[in-house]
Amino acid sequence: MNIYQHFRKEEYPFIDQVLQWKSEAEERYSVKLTDFLDPREQDIAGSMIGKGSEASLSFWGGSSFSERKRALIYPSYFQPEKTDFEITVLEVNYPTKFVTIEHRDVLGSLMNLGMKRGKFGDILHSQDRMQIIVAGDVSDFVRLNLERIGKAAVRLKEVSEHDLILSEEAYEEKEGTVSSLRLDVVLSEIYRLSRSKISPLITGSKAKVNWRITEEASFLVEPGDYLSLRGYGRSKLIAVEGKTKKDRWRIRYGILQ
Repeated sequence: MNIYQHFRKEEYPFIDQVLQWKSEAEERYSVKLTDFLDPREQDIAGSMIGKGSEASLSFWGGSSFSERKRALIYPSYFQPEKTDFEITVLEVNYPTKFVTIEHRDVLGSLMNLGMKRGKFGDILHSQDRMQIIVAGDVSDFVRLNLERIGKAAVRLKEVSEHDLILSEEAYEEKEGTVSSLRLDVVLSEIYRLSRSKISPLITGSKAKVNWRITEEASFLVEPGDYLSLRGYGRSKLIAVEGKTKKDRWRIRYGILQ
């Protein structure tokens, strides 16, 4: 069976990487700790290292509700501990009475430090608290160099995972019908916008599929895909449930609350 047949071509390099990690765990008895993976990458890794394999797989991102997680791939005899995932939680201290910091501000500031997205996990925000989950090997660098976020001067302090902000995400599930599974058609149904309004948002780099910018309105989405449209939020195509008598696709999707 061709292992690639159920995946998109742009996912092949990551699949090859996971298979290499699996092989090293099975043949060399090595332990591999990855960068932070998004949920789609976690799904791919899970499908490549399935039951019956001599390699095992565990995820941890700081909490049970973390979205972005590091993966540990290891021989079956190895017993992983949370400390093996080398995760640091940094609390952001800033003048909350005078300035507001948003998720995109933190993301932009971290990227401006020259960091890869895989080196930090979830960015947690609750009222006037903000936390950043980072890989342990870059935590000192971030604490020393991240001095401003947006217009705010900030100080970072390492805190325990027990002090993590609880922000479990929930998707409101809905159903609908679409004429095709094109990205513009599905986003139009989910966000109740006309295709004439959706299309320029897609071509203007404001749409993402599985956390990657997608500028093709004709891009075909699949069950399990995470979708987002800047300014309108995130959603997930949960299932495609066949066609109606009018030859339209029945879909089930969730909108992040």
